[in-house]
Amino acid sequence: MNMYIYDDKKDKTQIIEIDNSTIEKNPDLEFFNDNDIRKVWHSGEEEWYLSIIDVVRFLTDSKDPKQYIKKMRQRDEELSSKWGTICTPLQMLAPNGKMRKTQAANVEGILRIIQSISSPKAEPFKLWLAKVGAERLDEIAYPEKAMQRAVATYKSKGYSDKWITQRLRSIEIRKELTDEWQNSGISSSKDMLPLPIF
Repeated sequence: MNMYIYDDKKDKTQIIEIDNSTIEKNPDLEFFNDNDIRKVWHSGEEEWYLSIIDVVRFLTDSKDPKQYIKKMRQRDEELSSKWGTICTPLQMLAPNGKMRKTQAANVEGILRIIQSISSPKAEPFKLWLAKVGAERLDEIAYPEKAMQRAVATYKSKGYSDKWITQRLRSIEIRKELTDEWQNSGISSSKDMLPLPIF
């Protein structure tokens, strides 16, 4: 199976072959088995970018997703005004087997686009976004709920109580360290480079 990585320094997408057993062992890579939506790892941004046209085709079953996108942008002026910010042209494998620049977006951008798609297939995503938004507002009001949710998530992924305790402690220590750096006037990662690592 192939994985695509966009190198922003070279402005080129590279193809890396991955053994299927690696994907089977790592549940975080399970979406590679979905060939309906092209995806590229953006090395500079350190996040996944997905083909917008593939997402729209998948969620709408449109025979002409380019026209669907055009009409969607006409209906949603706010989305249209931010389109240049949401979309990043990245090289992806085209149906003819050649690498072509394709409009892509990171997960945040894709979720914004999904909000404008009127299709039954998009509804579960919209409901999920509403649920996550409500949970986040709840966490802002009651910060301990964020920790409870993190513990529940780690447990559902099979991590041991010992590992979870160590992970939460390391997060706490890191926060204390970055708070101390901030109090000392260190505001960027460049300022942290000369600090010794023990």
